[in-house]
Amino acid sequence: MILAHLHQLSLHASTLGAFFQDDNQAIGFGPVALWNQMGWLARGVVIVLLIMSVWSLAVMIDRYLYFAAARKQSREFAPRVAGALKEGKLDEAVKVADRNKKSHLAEVVTSGLQEFRNYGGGTIAVEQTESSKRALERAEAIVHAKLKRGLSGLATIGATAPFVGLFGTVAGILKAFGQIAAQKTTGIAAIASGISEALVTTALGLLVAIPAVWAFNYFTSKVEAFDVEMDNSSSELVDYFIKQSRR
Repeated sequence: MILAHLHQLSLHASTLGAFFQDDNQAIGFGPVALWNQMGWLARGVVIVLLIMSVWSLAVMIDRYLYFAAARKQSREFAPRVAGALKEGKLDEAVKVADRNKKSHLAEVVTSGLQEFRNYGGGTIAVEQTESSKRALERAEAIVHAKLKRGLSGLATIGATAPFVGLFGTVAGILKAFGQIAAQKTTGIAAIASGISEALVTTALGLLVAIPAVWAFNYFTSKVEAFDVEMDNSSSELVDYFIKQSRR
């Protein structure tokens, strides 16, 4: 009876030994070691994710600087142009707008003021006000497109990066099964590189996607706020033109 139990224990020990065989081999988990253990398909996935990450980071920096400059110059532009228009100095208002070219408000207001000023005829007609209003609408559409530049790329990266990482995950799992079939063993060391490859690509996909989604939502809210400001400025300017036409 005792001999039978000892025999069973020896069988279990041999099974565990087969499972953990080669575990004493060094399996590196540093960036360089993981890169060296990856197959070419997984390396291609990592390269694609790195390109997407650099692209999204460049868009984030560009939009942040652009929006910050637009906000700063608009705060300086709004009171100055309002004062010039209150005094009836149309040319001065245009000059103020020209000096703040990074301001989203200045770009819109300039188009309306120039159209109003350059319209032919000595008296202010309804057609002059309508023409200026159309110029403001065109300028708003152009500025809106400038503000949204690059945001569609962020949305695409945020939506597709997890799936690119998932593709790398599938490739890593297939590699792990291939190693099991080739080595005819289920030891951890036999599948370690394939599993690590799968997990790394999954993590990279999420690491690229999450900041891109956050940045897209943040900048989209900024664009919406800028649109409201441009609409308000255009409406106030049209009211000014109407008042001028009634004098």
